[in-house]
Amino acid sequence: MQENGIEHRRTKVKHPWTNGQVERMNRTIKEATVQRYHYDSHQQFEAHLADFVSAYNFGRRLKTLRGLTPYEFICKTWTKEPQRFRLDPLHQMPGLNKNAISAHLSCSPARRCPVKDG
Repeated sequence: MQENGIEHRRTKVKHPWTNGQVERMNRTIKEATVQRYHYDSHQQFEAHLADFVSAYNFGRRLKTLRGLTPYEFICKTWTKEPQRFRLDPLHQMPGLNKNAISAHLSCSPARRCPVKDG
């Protein structure tokens, strides 16, 4: 973590608000899954959770990311600083989507990512 400029901090016991962003995401996931649906098996829950996380990462536009989806933000960062990544984010996109593939083919360190600049 230090080589990436990330400082590891521990939260105080029984003070979850110290870790606000993580706690908010946990709440979002909980509200979208176990509070809304009954699952007959753990596998059913895992499948729904994977679908939710994919939809969130590839479809949810966030104010904190200046209107980008988490995936678009990563792609944009990759175009500016590819040395920070071990994996090419283009290879992490699920499924075959003709429009997305053609749009993201131009997303490389040598070219600008096809997302709006913030």
